Amino acid sequence: MSLQIALFAGSFNPPGAHHRRIAARLAEVFDEVVVIPAGPRAGEPVANDVLPIYLAAMADVNFRHLDRVRVELADLEAGHFTPMYRLAEQFAPAAESWIVVGANLVAGGATGQSVIQNSWEHGDELWREGRFVVVAGGEQSLSPADLPPHHRVINAEEIRSSTAVRSHLFNSRPVADLLLPEVADYIARHGLYRGVPPTRRSRLHVQGTRLKVVSDPRNEEAQRIAQSFPDSHDDPELIVVIGGDGTMLRAIREHWRLRVPFYGINAGHLGFLLNDVPAASLADEEFVLEHVPLLRVEMETTDGVRQSALAFNDVWVERATGQTAWIEVRVNGEQRLARLVADGALVATAAGSTSYARAMGATPLPLGTSALLLVGSNVLSPDGWRPVVLPLESVIELRSVDPEKRPLHGFVDGYAHRSVRWMRARMSNIAAAELAFSPGHDPVAKLSKIQFPAR
Repeated sequence: MSLQIALFAGSFNPPGAHHRRIAARLAEVFDEVVVIPAGPRAGEPVANDVLPIYLAAMADVNFRHLDRVRVELADLEAGHFTPMYRLAEQFAPAAESWIVVGANLVAGGATGQSVIQNSWEHGDELWREGRFVVVAGGEQSLSPADLPPHHRVINAEEIRSSTAVRSHLFNSRPVADLLLPEVADYIARHGLYRGVPPTRRSRLHVQGTRLKVVSDPRNEEAQRIAQSFPDSHDDPELIVVIGGDGTMLRAIREHWRLRVPFYGINAGHLGFLLNDVPAASLADEEFVLEHVPLLRVEMETTDGVRQSALAFNDVWVERATGQTAWIEVRVNGEQRLARLVADGALVATAAGSTSYARAMGATPLPLGTSALLLVGSNVLSPDGWRPVVLPLESVIELRSVDPEKRPLHGFVDGYAHRSVRWMRARMSNIAAAELAFSPGHDPVAKLSKIQFPAR
């Protein structure tokens, strides 16, 4: 018997407690439940201006720790809406897929007047040949005559619309019975659904009893500090990272989907992303949080293989032979430099601007700056070309002009992706890290120390 998968797609804007209950109920029936937050539809604004990067985090938080339930964020990352018939096709080769719908979407099905038949792409065909799980409950009445040919019905408790949840949030009405506490806390922390742009700097109060500790195994001082913390918790409220900035990068890369803040303790050198060793425990502390998006990196190797990765600091290409690299630079699809002659070129976030970008001559950016740096290494041509500051939403592509004679090696946060034809970087729509700092810690002061070293 083939694997049976329930495709639970929706806006989840925001994901409610009832969505989690439905997913748990589906997991009792199916081998796997795939929760699919929908990407934005062309021409339709995002409700209450909540960006995909926040929707992705809330979905991860709302559905975590449910057996046989996983969240698929491909639509949000791609930034587009995938019709249901295409989602069913994507999962069809590996499993028997069932489409989860509310009873309101099948109402009128007996006379061909349902939303699925009239409004969905390939709706009539999907109605006849697809498999549907119809969720009934609350005020959503269900007539057996309206059900599609291939269906199952599950009953749920009261179902609330996301529109009603957003209204409660906007009007500061209680949401304890509508949202998981962790989701409500995330919404409050980032100021979502208030009709104003969300804040990238906020505050978080933690109890300090649920910590996940990540330390540099090669750093004796980091190991010594780690011994002062309790054993790592499987469901942390804070990830404590002990070591240097490299340790922080590895921790973010491995654990960003836990959707909890990272608190770094410096056991290395400068530690721009880290705090000094705390004088006391972290119990019952309030931290300042910086919300930092990661970069989505796509690339193609010289043998035609497409790859993708995430970067917190930077992505770059460099010459793979003794000859200089010839690099075409495109920004938002428009050619900006037909041929950059240099040892290489780098794209850095504000968080990464104090590292290799600074070494290449760029001015570091304050943490949280909504900008990217584009920097050349040992530039020969164009003559006098200097580092460029670009909006955070920019899409920057570095492409080899002559991959056969002047091949390029690619790097993402220092990890090698050799022999690339091109690399493209943009802000991720789903991946972000929240960096926690002690109230007395000042990243701006550290940045000033870099730029104005003591004699």
